Amino acid sequence: MNCSQAKKFLDSCGQSHVLAFWKELGPAERKALLAQISRLDARDIATCRKALAAGAASVPDTSKGVAPRVAVLKGAKLKEAVAAGEKEIAAGRVAALLVAGGQGSRLGYNGPKGCYSIGPVTGAPLFFFHARKILARSIRYGARIPFYVMTSEANRAATEECFRDNGYFGLDPEDVFFFTQGMWPGMDRNGSLLLESKGKIFMSPDGHGGLLAALKRSGALADMKKRGIKSVFFFQVDNPLVEVADPAFIGYHVMNRSEYSLKLCAKRDPYEKVGMPMRFGEKYRMVEYTEMTKDQCERKSANGELYFLYGSPAIHVFDRAFLEREAAREMPVHLAFKKIAHIDAKGRAVKPSEPNGYKFEKFIFDILPNAKRVAFLAFDQKDEFSPVKNAEGNDSPATCRADMQARWRRILAGGGVTVEESVALEIDPAMILDSRDVVERGLLV
Repeated sequence: MNCSQAKKFLDSCGQSHVLAFWKELGPAERKALLAQISRLDARDIATCRKALAAGAASVPDTSKGVAPRVAVLKGAKLKEAVAAGEKEIAAGRVAALLVAGGQGSRLGYNGPKGCYSIGPVTGAPLFFFHARKILARSIRYGARIPFYVMTSEANRAATEECFRDNGYFGLDPEDVFFFTQGMWPGMDRNGSLLLESKGKIFMSPDGHGGLLAALKRSGALADMKKRGIKSVFFFQVDNPLVEVADPAFIGYHVMNRSEYSLKLCAKRDPYEKVGMPMRFGEKYRMVEYTEMTKDQCERKSANGELYFLYGSPAIHVFDRAFLEREAAREMPVHLAFKKIAHIDAKGRAVKPSEPNGYKFEKFIFDILPNAKRVAFLAFDQKDEFSPVKNAEGNDSPATCRADMQARWRRILAGGGVTVEESVALEIDPAMILDSRDVVERGLLV
């Protein structure tokens, strides 16, 4: 794309101001700006402007929402689900899909969050624990489990470098597929693109809902189909406790012929900030905690528990064909009014003290109403959910490391091995995934 072509494109989108400082740019800056403009999609710009014109959606009426039936697997039902899941994994029909586009800035870390050191003893990164669980399942069931890792433009190179430097954590590089989520431009109140600098348009990731377009664009969906994948285990990078490719969850998903299955955990308090799946008529949708009334938050069931008890920590299993179908559809766009540093019309740098512009995102759970069949499975939060989100306090590295060690102690105890709490503990999941490994391998007995 040359300057003339860029001008024609921008004029057609009502964004001619992007080239306002063209004469002030050097050769390298001009080349970079033209490359950025060439990647813009007129349809995306139109979608963002349409969403902006419509305004932020008002809080919907959730009063008719019904809590979903959430399964708690025990005894024979648990064994049946595990057997079904193990069959799928052994047949090579399961893939792992990790959302890892975030940076560790909130943790004071300059790099991909997945590279953040979380191992209580070794300092191993978050990626290590996810990848080694996949390796453990692959070894146990004698099958390849392809690992699809969604990065962002900001952390793609560093993420790949982390995997290379660590020998892909023992995985076959042929089974690790990196792809990049989309970026959408930010806009001011009038729908004009914001400039980060005189030669750069402000862009931000398009949210975890951008996963669908990225899977299709990158060829990951086609790769899944070629490999014969049927079930896709979705999880986020900041939770090292997640049971990646959990056979019970996969088996429950398959047994229910579900297109979209969600693992849910009991809320710690009525106002915990988690999404709640609810049924409206014959369809389900995710309701944000901000959309719930006080009465809904505090409503009790006959047994004294919260009626809306189970929230979603974003651990899902998708039917691969469902993802393909949804990737061909338009997704809703959500607005986020933020403080965005930019260059004004006179070329001056502006660092606002109040929100001044909009970022645009898609949310993966917006496809929940489109699923023909859904399933919900409960899990114990202490065993499978301890995210690293904050530098201190709840959901911090300190709480996560403590939860990891507590979980490992329970695994060892299940195999007859007791480790005192005063002992610093870290277990490689590829060596001991669960209590079964403690017994069968006799590694510590």
